[in-house]
Amino acid sequence: MDADGTRSGYDLEMLRAVRAAVTVPIVASGGAGALDDFAPAVTAGADAVLTASVFHFGDFRIGQVKDALRDAGQIVR
Repeated sequence: MDADGTRSGYDLEMLRAVRAAVTVPIVASGGAGALDDFAPAVTAGADAVLTASVFHFGDFRIGQVKDALRDAGQIVR
């Protein structure tokens, strides 16, 4: 959450540390600003990614994010 609104990407180091410490689902939140930000968060251990501002401001559509995740080999519902 420290990166919320920064659009500088998710805190991957923190995601990896949390994933190593817990078995509950993890939702990455705060920092997405590019289509390339989403897949690394999942690879780092997030079970889901949360984003808001890139949709609120019309930077991306949901379908674009899903396509970027699929293109990176992630499973998307």
